[in-house]
Amino acid sequence: MHRTLIVTNDFPPRPGGIQTFLHNMARRLDPDRTVVYASTWKRGREGAEATAAFDREQPFTVVRDPTTMLLPTPRVTRRAAGLLREHGCTSVWFGAAAPLGLMAPALRRAGATRLVATTHGHEAGWALLPGARRLLRRIGESTDTVTYLGEYTRTRIAAALTPEAAARMTHLPPGVDEKAFHPDSGGEAVRARLGLTGRPVVVCVSRLVPRKGQDTLVRSLPRILARQPRTVLLLVGGGPYEKRLRALAEETGVADSVRFTGAVPWEELPAHFGAGDVFAMPCRTRRGGLDVEGLGIVYLEASATGLPVVAGDSGGAPDAVLDGESGYVVRGAGTGAAAGTAERVLALLDDAGLRRRMGERGRAWVEEQWRWDLLAGRLRALL
Repeated sequence: MHRTLIVTNDFPPRPGGIQTFLHNMARRLDPDRTVVYASTWKRGREGAEATAAFDREQPFTVVRDPTTMLLPTPRVTRRAAGLLREHGCTSVWFGAAAPLGLMAPALRRAGATRLVATTHGHEAGWALLPGARRLLRRIGESTDTVTYLGEYTRTRIAAALTPEAAARMTHLPPGVDEKAFHPDSGGEAVRARLGLTGRPVVVCVSRLVPRKGQDTLVRSLPRILARQPRTVLLLVGGGPYEKRLRALAEETGVADSVRFTGAVPWEELPAHFGAGDVFAMPCRTRRGGLDVEGLGIVYLEASATGLPVVAGDSGGAPDAVLDGESGYVVRGAGTGAAAGTAERVLALLDDAGLRRRMGERGRAWVEEQWRWDLLAGRLRALL
């Protein structure tokens, strides 16, 4: 009987987009034929309890390593090989190719006949560094396929692989739960609770970190408010950049027009998307290409909710937008980024018909190409 071992550092309750990707895919595999080998989210009692509670709720087997970060060490490799044999697994899915895909030769010797390694944004950064580039090449040579999120990540990662491995690459992006993210997701209730009823709302749902471009949104607000003075920027999510963003809002004189929600539980995210008229996240590439947006699933979640989107041009973010149809792609960095963002946001705030048409086109695109069930079927075929 075919069974799959998933080896990953990126698994809930650890928060993040890759974690959501892996969990949603795992839930759509046969639970009786799926085993997850993952790191532990946090050390200490609180982390252990949260992890144990999450694992008990899963329909498949979850085995936790005591470390908070799995690395392809001899000990971890032996443990993975032991789990492969113990559970009779014949396929392996590395939730992130780098660095765990380096275990592929040992797992093939242990009995795996099919090995799939999934790449995200950070592997595109690895492809720029000589030492890491060599490791990516080894991963490509020792697995059956390396998956990629979009054209941006494919071209950069393929350049680090052998021609044979590059030819075996397969498109496998994350999907969207179109039943959870939809136009009637409860946005009006969130608006009412936050005192935003009747006001234009630009929403950004993401961790508060420099790459995401929330500071560009704050800097764009004076131009937006000059024409749409009742506009509110709703920043949904927590993160280390919050203190700086609050200070920037004060310095820019727009603090009264910015709302911070802090971290929001996953089940409340669709309603927070729905609280916006426009979704905007002008993400940018940092650190010479090492800090880059792999895809930007939030743009697709916003589209599923019926919102037009304004996306930055970092990495694979444009792959999640039909530029001019479901939204706009803007420059995420450099002189003029804030002005360009303001121009596109205002074009949408000024035209309800344009917002509706772009929102409807984005929703249809998600239903056609980005549903989890479609993409999970692709993963099952690869395994």
